[in-house]
Amino acid sequence: MRRSFFGAVFGLAVTSLGGQSAFADEFIISDIEVEGLQRVSAGSVFSAFPIGIGESLSDRALADGIKTLFKTGLFTDIAASRDGNVLILSVQERPSISSIDIEGNKNIETEMLMDALSSAGLQEGQVFRRATLERLELEILRSYVAQGRYNARVKATGETLPRNRVAIRLEINEGDVAAIQHINLIGNKSFDDEQLLDLFELQTSGVWASLTSADKYARERLSGDLETLRSFYLDRGYIDFTVESSQVSISPDKKEVFIAIAINEGPQYTIRDIQLRGDLILDEETLKKLFVIEEGDVFSRASMTTTSDLITRRLGTEGYAFANVNAIPETHDDNTTSVTFFVEPGNRAYVRRINFRGNVATRDDVLRQEMTQMEGGVASTDRIEFSKTRLERLGFFKTVDVETVPVPGTDDQVDVNYSVEEQTTGSLSASVGYSQTSGAILGANISENNFFGSGKRVSIGANVSDSIKSANFSYLDPYFTVDGVSRGFSLFARETDFEDQDISSYLLDEYGGKLTFGYPTDNITRLNFGLGYTLSKVQTGRFTSLEVEDFIAEEGDHFNNYYLFGSWRRSTLNRGILPTDGYSHTLSADVAVPGSDLTYYKLRYKGDFYQPLNDAQSWVLRVRSEVGYGDGYGDRTVMPFYEHYYAGGYGSVRGFEANSLGPLATNSENDDSDPDPFGGNLLTEGSIELVFPTPFAGDTRSMRTLFFIDGGQVFDADRGYDPRFDEVRFSAGIGFQWITAVGPLAFSLAKPLNDKDGDDTQVFQFSLGQNF
Repeated sequence: MRRSFFGAVFGLAVTSLGGQSAFADEFIISDIEVEGLQRVSAGSVFSAFPIGIGESLSDRALADGIKTLFKTGLFTDIAASRDGNVLILSVQERPSISSIDIEGNKNIETEMLMDALSSAGLQEGQVFRRATLERLELEILRSYVAQGRYNARVKATGETLPRNRVAIRLEINEGDVAAIQHINLIGNKSFDDEQLLDLFELQTSGVWASLTSADKYARERLSGDLETLRSFYLDRGYIDFTVESSQVSISPDKKEVFIAIAINEGPQYTIRDIQLRGDLILDEETLKKLFVIEEGDVFSRASMTTTSDLITRRLGTEGYAFANVNAIPETHDDNTTSVTFFVEPGNRAYVRRINFRGNVATRDDVLRQEMTQMEGGVASTDRIEFSKTRLERLGFFKTVDVETVPVPGTDDQVDVNYSVEEQTTGSLSASVGYSQTSGAILGANISENNFFGSGKRVSIGANVSDSIKSANFSYLDPYFTVDGVSRGFSLFARETDFEDQDISSYLLDEYGGKLTFGYPTDNITRLNFGLGYTLSKVQTGRFTSLEVEDFIAEEGDHFNNYYLFGSWRRSTLNRGILPTDGYSHTLSADVAVPGSDLTYYKLRYKGDFYQPLNDAQSWVLRVRSEVGYGDGYGDRTVMPFYEHYYAGGYGSVRGFEANSLGPLATNSENDDSDPDPFGGNLLTEGSIELVFPTPFAGDTRSMRTLFFIDGGQVFDADRGYDPRFDEVRFSAGIGFQWITAVGPLAFSLAKPLNDKDGDDTQVFQFSLGQNF
């Protein structure tokens, strides 16, 4: 016969009859049975129940055991009964969560809300606790309040389902963000309200503020504005500045916010003296040259922090990678302050290992070749950072990050870890492209700047367009020797119909090759030199100009030319593709040496300068210039006409048709068409570009949008076209460049600013599948 002698419902106390114990004597448990289990295993009950078989059971022990079971949170009701010496536990499990549905949320993603539910122990299959759900309602509501949505509503319901399950539903009404109607500053005397409020991200309601959501209150944005205000005063000498209070008031309808900020400016301090203290590894004079503050200056926390950073970086250059420089101001009663820089260099650090991560296609040795910081050497912050810059200049990687990590168990060793994200460096495919210069382009190419991850550059291909048929092969090993000497060679065959390029009518066939070597003179400067050979064949077209006919009559139409060429390049550009900082200067010279059928030379200069205008380098000023000059020497007074320079078109002076600027050819007697461009021996080009963030695009490393002003012209003094500034053509417009998966894409909309009668203008210009 079973006797019920203990009951408990939601933690009720022990039940007794007439004040007596439910059983007269303690007994030894021979077995334990559990009734009512559905999802919870019997093993979970036995592991949590502190009483086992063979133990003596008393009222107190049973009460403690049931309390322990309740603490697991798995049950809503537990009752105990006895059948002989068998203890029987009857339980009622808490319901399980069968599903969770969230409705009405837009500004907080469902995934984030589900993560919050999971962290609170509410997810499908888990035990349902209503108290937890109520707490979660409050937490979600607080999240919306932090966004300024004071009229948000959150309602959580649980629907009971068969088999002891519950379906949870969260209904959210996010409401509107309360708009800021007024920001009141109290206590400012040295600066007016307008000047200080201009610093704030938060703004009062207005047309622009509404469009940018600057009038929407959020607690985090107010905290950021208060910190900006504090920095503003500290950078202007107000060391004692404090924010006394910030109060946020809400209108009864919870749609308007009023902010009151009380501040205490305190006096303005100037610098009385500057001192260096601590372990000065370098002499004081060396360190003092890094100061950006002087005695008598108005105190500035920003200048003080900059000085600390410069000293820290200088110590890092000497190998003290974990140097610590603290600047501490001490104020005096006369409103002056003494600034002391405490220098703690720590131990000199050495590099144990240099590790690379993320280079799936590129071999480690290719990256290691770019390292100016060596393993086993003193850890120099300058060398570590410059090595990062060299990796970015390769053009193989979308991003490069570096981290210096102390070696566990040592105080003088570090590991340097470079993490890279690779990007497309070439193509292995048939290609279809279009250029407004060459027309439709069909070709099969293998072009790879990082051939099989080796860092070598290989290109082989054949291309056919309306005006050009070409085949080429080139190879370059940037590290032919460990010292960075490069070696390369190329072969080419090219047939060009210049009439289809809107240039004077003639055909030019060229076949040749060249061998090149390069040598780095320092980390940013490189010399290149080599030799080459070209066989050139010139044929007349339908309406060949008099200049071409005269040249062929005098010099012939087949030319074997041997070249020596060299170039000097100095570059600090931060990236190999679409840079945002640094400069590049290139001087080059090509000379057809004596022994060639034609003797001439060509000189060229290209300059690029990038100046970032903000810390994120999303706004950048670019200045580009190019100058070229060529002439004959020896018994020849002019350069070959097919080596002329041309201007106009994309990559030159946008807004004018490609190759259209400069001197014109002289038509033959039977040609009554407009004269075609003939080029010249002097090229002058330049442009100014303002790069700005591409709207609605997050990736700025593979695309850019820009405003530009271009200028340029081609002259030929030998034919009477002397350089004149009033002949230089200018244009302005907007452009877009994008490194896509199928190749570079570029286009521009330009308006000529000083075009003249006879100029060929073109507002829209683009290129697909061709480098810009």
